[in-house]
Amino acid sequence: MTDQRAPSCPHQPPCPRHDALDREAARTVAAHPEQGWSLLCNGIVVFEDTGELLPDGRVIAPHRPTTAA
Repeated sequence: MTDQRAPSCPHQPPCPRHDALDREAARTVAAHPEQGWSLLCNGIVVFEDTGELLPDGRVIAPHRPTTAA
């Protein structure tokens, strides 16, 4: 089993790492709603359109949930 905690996370329980499936569950450490983004404890920048920028430079395209009409 791999360690899923953020490397320097002070929270209890610890935030998930940026490469975990539940990475978006990490706590917000800096919010800039006027600019449309927030920084999570695990180093991920999340955007209001649901896109993400991971600490290793990878980009996750927006992934808004779809609903049946």
